[in-house]
Amino acid sequence: MSARILVTGGSGFIGARVVRRLLAEGCTVAVLAVPGDPLSRLRDVHAKIEVLRGDLREFAQHDRASLSGFAPQCCIHLAWYAEPGKYLHGTENLASLSGSLELIDALLACGCKQLVGAGTCAEYANQSRRVTESDPTHPETLYASSKLGLAMVGEQLAARGEIHFAWGRIFFLYGPGEDRRRAVPALIHALLQGRPFAASAGTQVRDYLHVDDVASGFVRLALARATGIYNISSGTPITVQELMRTVGQILGKEDLIHFGKAEPRAWDPPHICGDSSRLRSLGWGPQYDL
Repeated sequence: MSARILVTGGSGFIGARVVRRLLAEGCTVAVLAVPGDPLSRLRDVHAKIEVLRGDLREFAQHDRASLSGFAPQCCIHLAWYAEPGKYLHGTENLASLSGSLELIDALLACGCKQLVGAGTCAEYANQSRRVTESDPTHPETLYASSKLGLAMVGEQLAARGEIHFAWGRIFFLYGPGEDRRRAVPALIHALLQGRPFAASAGTQVRDYLHVDDVASGFVRLALARATGIYNISSGTPITVQELMRTVGQILGKEDLIHFGKAEPRAWDPPHICGDSSRLRSLGWGPQYDL
């Protein structure tokens, strides 16, 4: 019998790809989507999934009833407040955290025994080398603090034997369908339109991974019934300037990128790169490089 898996945030940038991969693996998939979500990223597979309507910010009794009706064996929890330019410090993170706790309570009540959650590299203390899952955490934003809080709750529940828990920490990602306000698509669209692009100095080191590889990482954690924390990362450091110059060279418009013209963000650590050896030991590996 195929695994019955619930995906929250299943219509999102990562979630839609997770859903397709689970279907390809023969899983029975349900998506928790807010009322009114057109599920445009899932249009071609809509007939193959079950859609549960509910809002994590107001997880009501009828949401619990629909969850119980599907009876998931596993939940891949991706839903979270993620508006570009606002999500790092927005108080909406608190609603995402409290809604996630309500979701976990509902999952336990309906007999679900496995949870795979989406964390962030921003949970870690800054290091000048690749970080491993055993490195110290030191979140500096409300987003990262809320994510870490949920991870700690999941670990405690797992320690008590109430749920099988894995936490995938996402680093930086890119790929088709990404919100145009984010760095890579914003740059691409500006250059395609012949507009100058104001960038920071670009000396920050980052770890970029294609969204399909991020999705396959979460699916691997679910199907392997993994437990604990895993970095979902490329392990390949690259400066933001190198990344942007590559885009500029591909489009023949490198001269339109003006480095040093944009102020650094309030949270902009100099070096973030992850060691993904633990995830690779489960048989996962990136299919794309930059």
